[in-house]
Amino acid sequence: MAIDRTSASQTTVRIRTFILEHFPTARARQWRSDESLLENGVLDSLGILDLVVYLEREFQVSISDEDLLPEHFDTLDRLTAFVERKRSETA
Repeated sequence: MAIDRTSASQTTVRIRTFILEHFPTARARQWRSDESLLENGVLDSLGILDLVVYLEREFQVSISDEDLLPEHFDTLDRLTAFVERKRSETA
């Protein structure tokens, strides 16, 4: 199933807003959607768990232990693609 660009854009905005509101490091500087959130210290292991709870609640997706891979949470672009993929699986 192809990812709807409008939906993906809205997903990106919602995830970015959550990250900015909940992780002070994210507010410390401007960052692009293709920059590593892990390498830049925006997200750590506890932050990923907080983000997972948010994603499951906000987007009505189920994230398994097997989904907890660094590549899914590395950048905002990858997070968006991951969430959109999970949403299409539940549709």
